Amino acid sequence: MNRCIFLLGSNLGDKEKNISDAISEISQQVGIISAKSHYYESGAWGFESSQSFYNLALISETILDADKTLETALMIEKIAGRIRTKKYYTDRIIDIDILFFNYQIIYKTHLIVPHPLLIERKFALSPLCEICPDFVHPVFNKTIQELLHLCKDQTVVKKLTP
Repeated sequence: MNRCIFLLGSNLGDKEKNISDAISEISQQVGIISAKSHYYESGAWGFESSQSFYNLALISETILDADKTLETALMIEKIAGRIRTKKYYTDRIIDIDILFFNYQIIYKTHLIVPHPLLIERKFALSPLCEICPDFVHPVFNKTIQELLHLCKDQTVVKKLTP
């Protein structure tokens, strides 16, 4: 059994529903969800947008390998209406990122794990710290809690309560 840690994000339409629908698809097509953070709200990172983002981290236990997990995540995005453009950062209905896959370090043209920009993004580290603060990053050998404390990102990230 493999453990995949995802970050889901949305800043278009009904953001909570977009993420909730993606969670449902992940649980059906990838594997059992063993942990899930609250929703977190923040401004756009890496581009200008008038729409705030909602993000959520989750852990899925899966029999899929990393490549098949990525393929499935991309299919879930596409079915939800995600349109990928040549522009790297844009508004989006749903974004599903693989942050970690077990403790593996994967460098392929289509998949890099751990996510290479994770340590620069408070919007990703905050929900991640909620569900696995003591998880040790296999490249930097620091816990998620330590990485969040060291993160220089000044973006305001707000935990949303149900």
